[in-house]
Amino acid sequence: MAEFRWLWFAQLGSVVGDQLARVALAVLVYDRTGSAGLSAVTYALTFLPDIAGGPLLSGLADRFPRRRLMIGCDVARAVLVAAMAIPGASLWVLCTLLVVVQLLASPFQSARAALLPSILTGDKFVLASSVSNITGQAAQLAGFVTGGTLVAAFGAGNALLADAATFGLSGLLLWFGVREHALPETTEESKGWWASLSAGARLVWSNRQLRYLVALACVAGFYVSIEGLAAPYAASVGGGPAAVGILLAANPAGQMIGMLLLTRVAPDRRLTLMGPLSIGSCAPLIGCVAQPGLWVTVALWMLSGLCASYQLAASAAFVMNVPDAQRGQAFGLARTALIVSQGIGVLAAGALADRWAPASVVAAAGILGVLVAAGAAYGYAGATRRLA
Repeated sequence: MAEFRWLWFAQLGSVVGDQLARVALAVLVYDRTGSAGLSAVTYALTFLPDIAGGPLLSGLADRFPRRRLMIGCDVARAVLVAAMAIPGASLWVLCTLLVVVQLLASPFQSARAALLPSILTGDKFVLASSVSNITGQAAQLAGFVTGGTLVAAFGAGNALLADAATFGLSGLLLWFGVREHALPETTEESKGWWASLSAGARLVWSNRQLRYLVALACVAGFYVSIEGLAAPYAASVGGGPAAVGILLAANPAGQMIGMLLLTRVAPDRRLTLMGPLSIGSCAPLIGCVAQPGLWVTVALWMLSGLCASYQLAASAAFVMNVPDAQRGQAFGLARTALIVSQGIGVLAAGALADRWAPASVVAAAGILGVLVAAGAAYGYAGATRRLA
């Protein structure tokens, strides 16, 4: 457990650092250009590398010692973010550095996901995953709040230096607190980069359990779509900026509570509950068709988040069912699928809300999500029965 604590602290430092970089650079771009559009584009750039980095770089976690890879990513990010703080650097240079910093998040996260089952096994691994997910969300919120506070108090340049320090701290925690675990032997088939990527894709696609676990994870694309509609939805119920924040907080708050409750359930029961909970993550959104007021909507969205805690069990089951030698690559592919589904969900919901009432779009997302979740849950149950 001591190693996990150090790994956990390092994760917090890395996640906070990611958010600080996003906020500080968006503010820096706006201060220089006065353009809200350019600032928004810069912020959007921070999400694109995750899509490419997942399939392209996650395999590094299966080819290099995982602890060493994580430390290398942290050191590189500390140097790059510190370089972003150099006064007078052009915006193109800053944006390029930011993209590279975000690209390095993929091998870091994949190495961490692959390393954790080597440190903790069985239900301890599931409990550790729960703690990591909950505190990871809290660290993201803290990073946003801290980023804005640091920028306001000390300026974007100094905030970026503080950001570099968080990556440096993460690397030191890993260096002193986590020992190097032996890397699993690789086959000739998966030694090369392309071979590793294609082998990981074949593994996930050919294994019915893994395939349906990824499908269950991608149900998030439906219930996360509400984030893109928080502002117009709040306006439709007569709320202001405060209502937007309350709506945005409802689903994550529900997820944190749900994860805490799910850890108290027996391991086998958690797997059984995945299907019903995935359906429940979307079903409450259908109630928005009645265009309820703000607080009823908050309750519905929080209930959706509560059920979305099934992602904890799905993620743990996915990692444990992947051979150690391919764990990093497979996790990266699954993470990419999750991110893409969320992005498509938010974009589609936003486009549809230009033509239909936000409440109707949310309800439609709920209906489609229930259908997809039911299909994925049925498929996973069938695949599990075959192996029983």
